[in-house]
Amino acid sequence: MIDTNTTAHGKWSSRYAYILAATGSAVGLGNIWKFPYITGENGGGAFVLVYLACVLVIGIPIMMAETMLGRRSQRNPIEAMEILTKEANADSHWHYLGWMGVIAGLLILSYYSVVAGWASAYILKAFTGSFVDADASAIKTLYADFISSPIQLIFWHTLFMLATMYIVVKGVKNGLEKAVQYLMPALFVLMFLLVAYAMTTNSYFQGLHFLFTPDFSKLTSNSVLTAMGHAFFTLSLGMGAIMVYGSYLPKDVSISKTVFMIAGADTIVALLAGIAIFPIVFANNLHPSSGPGLIFETLPIAFGAMTGGWLMGILFFIMLSVAALTSSISLIEPAVAWLVENRGFTREKACIWSGGVTWLLGLGTVFSFNVWSDFKVFDRSIFQLLDYLTANLMLPIGGFCIAIFAGWIMSPKHSEAELDMPIAQGYQAWKLLVSYVAPAAVFFVFLHVIGVL
Repeated sequence: MIDTNTTAHGKWSSRYAYILAATGSAVGLGNIWKFPYITGENGGGAFVLVYLACVLVIGIPIMMAETMLGRRSQRNPIEAMEILTKEANADSHWHYLGWMGVIAGLLILSYYSVVAGWASAYILKAFTGSFVDADASAIKTLYADFISSPIQLIFWHTLFMLATMYIVVKGVKNGLEKAVQYLMPALFVLMFLLVAYAMTTNSYFQGLHFLFTPDFSKLTSNSVLTAMGHAFFTLSLGMGAIMVYGSYLPKDVSISKTVFMIAGADTIVALLAGIAIFPIVFANNLHPSSGPGLIFETLPIAFGAMTGGWLMGILFFIMLSVAALTSSISLIEPAVAWLVENRGFTREKACIWSGGVTWLLGLGTVFSFNVWSDFKVFDRSIFQLLDYLTANLMLPIGGFCIAIFAGWIMSPKHSEAELDMPIAQGYQAWKLLVSYVAPAAVFFVFLHVIGVL
């Protein structure tokens, strides 16, 4: 039996608090910044279908598994995998899975914080009227001048990291829980306001057609890998966040029910973001395949031209910043929890160390847009390399290993007891998906991308 007594380890006060926090972890820049632009780059509706299939068949089963591993161990991801490996009498190398998750989370946060800083900066730009009556050339110049300034990017990167650390330092109930209780409802209100505005444009149905009408001729093997990687990215899988949040979950809360609610809310937000953004893009004759700069180079043009665009611009970038913050606190929490529980750090000291290292790593992303723009590794900038390494490699590999451990290494008696599903067929379906379907899907997509298949 695992000893779960630890004074350092926190607990959510209720199922509702956990659902808000885990949904906040899942709902972030991935939904509002990344999903629209990768959907635009990969042809729209067909990509959305593949993404939804990845969430249902791969994402949800692995999310249940990762939550289960966290709750059974009641520890941070690094110690959790050490404990569970010993409990299963498995090869000791499995404990490196916890390390990979924590490292992936910090690497993601290092560039995530930089992009989140852009969103925060654009709140001020929208408020001061920088978008009003600005044409495409003016907005592109505004964006180019902004990202070419390392001083500005460092300032906003620092500000966002400090906000993240401030929340995390207060702990589970007084920091993480209180923050999401206010931030998540605000996020949904802002999202519905933007969707309501998109419905008033003359390109609303064009946006819906692009988002929901599949054209499979536009899909490539890389599109499938991107969809799968984004399912991991947006559900916060393989980066330690869901495992550590699961470790704070009380034993009387149903893992399966909460995971379905979280994945459903996350998917709805991603689709709502597309419904809000693409009509505005098409209404202003902009290009949906504009890449990472889609919401910074194209949407401000629309906000500057539309009636009420000043307010809509402010609300949009506030929403983007709120979504980023609810995710960033979950990305740093696994490292903080490990330092507190295994190295005897106070939460303050753990946040300073974790946040400081992440901030330093983030400078690589900052400089990849300006002074190091010509520096390439495997033909990618530092930002592009970190994004590809984490979202397309580390997270799927981490998810694959979580599926194998939960489906093949962990005792079925333990996994069934933790999941405690209302019907036996539910557990058997999960077992089938997590043991065979999810790992096979990840494996074959990788083989196809590297040219073996």
